[in-house]
This record gives sequence, structure tokens and C-alpha cells, in this order.
Amino acid sequence: MSTDFDRIYLNQSKFNGRFRIADSGLGWKSANTGGSAANQTKQPFLLPATELSTVQWSRGCRGFELKVNTKNQGVVQLDGFAPDDFNLIKNDFHRRFNVQVEPKEHSLRGWNWGKADLARNEMVFALNGRPSFEVPYARINNTNLTSKTEVAIEFNLADENYQPAGDELVEMRLYVPGTVTNEEEEDGFVKTEDDVKKEGEVKAEGEGEVKAEGEGEGEEANGVKKEEGENGENEDVDMVKEEKTAAEAFHEELKEKADIGEVSGDSIVSFQDVFFATPRGRYDIDIYKNSIRLRGKTYEYKLQHRQIQRIVSLPKADDINHLVVLSIEPPLRQGQTTYPFLVLQFQKDEETEVQLNLEDEDFEANYKDKLKREYDAKTHIVVSHVLKGLTGRRVMVPGEYKSKYDQCAVSCSYKANEGYLYPLDNAFFFLTKPTLYIPFMDVSSVNISRAGQASTSSRTFDLEVTLRGNRGSTTFANISKEEQQLLEQFLKARNLRVKNEDKEAQERLQSALGSDSDEGDINMGSAGEDEESADEEFRADSEDDDDLAEEYNSAADDSSEEEEDRPSKKAKTD
Repeated sequence: MSTDFDRIYLNQSKFNGRFRIADSGLGWKSANTGGSAANQTKQPFLLPATELSTVQWSRGCRGFELKVNTKNQGVVQLDGFAPDDFNLIKNDFHRRFNVQVEPKEHSLRGWNWGKADLARNEMVFALNGRPSFEVPYARINNTNLTSKTEVAIEFNLADENYQPAGDELVEMRLYVPGTVTNEEEEDGFVKTEDDVKKEGEVKAEGEGEVKAEGEGEGEEANGVKKEEGENGENEDVDMVKEEKTAAEAFHEELKEKADIGEVSGDSIVSFQDVFFATPRGRYDIDIYKNSIRLRGKTYEYKLQHRQIQRIVSLPKADDINHLVVLSIEPPLRQGQTTYPFLVLQFQKDEETEVQLNLEDEDFEANYKDKLKREYDAKTHIVVSHVLKGLTGRRVMVPGEYKSKYDQCAVSCSYKANEGYLYPLDNAFFFLTKPTLYIPFMDVSSVNISRAGQASTSSRTFDLEVTLRGNRGSTTFANISKEEQQLLEQFLKARNLRVKNEDKEAQERLQSALGSDSDEGDINMGSAGEDEESADEEFRADSEDDDDLAEEYNSAADDSSEEEEDRPSKKAKTD
């Protein structure tokens, strides 16, 4: 007969259900209350009794938690038990499975330093022997060595089966100081430099005498003298003195435990030293059946195939390179920076020849209609075709639009960044930094305005894209005036509402002039009086010329009206 518990939460989910302990193993089924679609699609969880390894009882976020360490399925967390359930569960596990339930107390000091133990199924951060927190390996998506003493751990947010109840931690960074020698481990812990020095001091007296005796006997017996290095030391000693940081050793062990770094032999295909415009750098690409690994000199990234939403293949405007853009959701993270787009750049004429690392039976059964067995083509075509076959996403390419110079993009700027705007058949694409994707279905209107309206000789214009639902607008500036007509015709052919401020202003002016001419003569101001004023000025000038002729002409009449009125000159008297 089984033992049942209600309102139990599996793996910190927001849905509760019924937990059952039976002779065959453990079972959990979501409750039917609520009626939500996500709740109804939650599959029952079954764990056979043969998978049980260790079981712990501790305080949880919703009461008390039962943590089951399995042999092959990681950690199973069951939360929501009452304190009185401990004795019943303990007796049940002992009677049915012969497994002891171990009570575990957590450290509540709140300190941020301690000892990280990489156990079988989880990373345990402990203080004075008590765990402060545990992180199951299944929740770790990636880890990076951000500096010589710092390890970054990224958590998996793309798991469809994991539905957390509230806010979710996305990244954690651990400071790991010190150095280690070799890769020796004792009792699951890496030996630090201080430990090696102490062991060397203890063993120096006894081992030195024994080693000397052994070497002496060997030399006398065999007559062979051991070779020494340049510094007079044995080569074996030099190997022991190889050192690396403790952070690097922890990083490598965590990758192995969490199964983050897949074996290169398991990859379907690999591309070496690929240039990325975003995030900038050169990375080796290892493509697996369900994930992609990007390995750079400083950072490594891992993304699942289901994270890739779009694949866009675009020729660069320089006619030398070709771009392949991957739209990622949720985006990759590097500290506070997110990368929703990955921009790969290849030389246009670069070719590659690869063969897929797949068994014949596997290829025939799963990839025959999706991939080719061998590729011998341009690199960007090979990468696009492989990603298309594994992710099931179609590859978007340039459509019918061609600029005046027979290119599929126009040069422009977004804010302070210069780039290229690609008008595709169903979206705008701006490259390269930042990468913007604007589907036509989200566009309310497109406004074409002159850049610098005060200048009548402007050679550029601005393209303002207004989004639906009051989501603001995006302006692409400094587009050549030569591209305006072709771009406007293309957008109108895509049934977009296009506004041209220049044309609208001219139409308003013409309509205003046309309405005034119907009523009568147009009052042109001083421009209408030019002819009349010119005649008056001409006549005035002629009168002045007559006066001058009368004054300076010797043949002119001496008698004038002014002389008659002038008084006569008196005679001079003594």
C-alpha cells in the first residue's frame, strides 16, 4: 500500500501536486485544480526504486524539503512537507528501499565565503560543514573564467519543463584565489600550493634519504647515470612544479561535472576561427545534436537549438564579406550585457569542405532529409544549411529590393552608429551595431523627411519608422537622396503607409496658390509694382536732365523767372 502526500511541489515549480511512495519507487502528479493549460500539460514524474542513491531532509522555502540524489537523473527536490511527516517518510524509505533519510541543517550565518564542493549531482557551497546553498548541475547552463581568480556560472533559463514560481537567478560569480599544482585531487578536493609546500616539508627528510639510496644503488648496479635538465633538476621535478590558478582548476572540474563541455568527437561538425561581429572576437563553433558551443580565448558560450528563432543570410555592402545573423531568445549573457543577435562574418568567396560526424544509421534515420553527408561549398552557405537542418528554421535572404547601386542595403545611421539598412520582403534589418529587426507587421507608418529642413540643397533624408501600439518610433538618418524614390516605391508595394513631408508641403503650397488665383488677381506686394515704379523713376530722371541742360547750355535763354524776381544791384556810392 502506498503513502500519499498532497500539496507537494516538484523541483521548486509553481504547481503543486500529489507525491506517492510505493514499493516500485516514487511518483508525483500535478493537481488538477486551476485548469491552466501549463498545469494540464505537466507530465507525471516517476522515479524507479533502483535510481535512489541518498536522501536528505532539510528546511525548504515552503516548509520542509525532501532531496533525492539519484544515480542517473540528477537531483530531485520535493518541497512542501510538514515537520510531522519526517518520521513517516524515514520509516517508509527504510522499510521499502532500505535507504536512510539523513537530516541536514543549513548554515544561516549569511556569510558570502566558504568551501565549494562539487558533489555527484550538485555544487554545494558550505560553511563550517553546513551547506549555505546547493546548485544542481542540471540548472547550470554555462561557466566562464572571467579573470584569473573569478568563475562565472550561468543558469539555464531555456528549459521548458522548469517553471519557477518567482524571480530567477541568471548568473553567479565565485572568487577563487590561490594556485594549485598539477591536477591531483584528494578526497574530492584540489590541493593548493600551501598544501603541497607543507607536504614537501614533511616528506623532505625521509624521502630524500630513500631516494638518494635508491638512485645510488641503481647507478652502481646498472652503471647508468640519470640525465639532468639545464638547471640540474630532474625533468619529473619540473612537471610537479607546473602551476595554474585555483579558479582555472575549479572551472575545468565544474565543466566536467556539469557536462557543459561536450567532447569534441561528439560534435556533428566544427568550424574553426570564425569572426564574430557580435559579440566581437574569434570563436570556434562546435555544433552538436541539441546545442552549439562557441569557444573563444576569453569567453565560452553555449546555446540550445531551440533558442535560435531566425537565421538571416545577408551580403555585406562592401562586396567582400557575407553575414549570417542568428536571432537568439532568450539571449546570451555576458555579465550585464545581453546578446539577442549573433552576427557571424565570412569572406564572400571563402570555401570549406567538411564531412558530418554521424553514423550511417543515425544519418539515414534522422538527418537524411535535413542535411547532406558531405559539404563542399562556400562557408556561409554550409553554416546556414547546417543550422537550418538542425533547428528547423528557414533562412531569410534579401528580397526584391535593389538600391541605385544594385545593392540590397542602403547606408544610414541609427543615433550615433553608422550601419546599413536592409529592407527585406517582410522586415527592416539594421546592421551591425546595434542589430535591429523590425517586422513590417509591427510598423504603423513610415515617414520620409528631409534632413536639415532649413537647407534647400539637402542631399540626405531621414526614414522614421513608427511602431504600432504606441511603442515609439525608430529613425534611420542620413540616407542618400538618390535612394528615396526606389525605397518609397518598395515600401508602398509592401502595403506600408508612407508619408513624404516634402511632397505634402509642395501639394499644400500648390493648392493654396490655386485657390487664390480663382478669386482674382494675386497681390504680389512690391513685386507687382516693379513696372510702374520703373516708369516714374525714368521720368524723374529725364526732368533732372532738362534742368542740367538748362543750367549748362550756353544757348539757353538768359531770361528766366528767377532773374526777373531778383532785385537789381545798387550802384556803388562814394
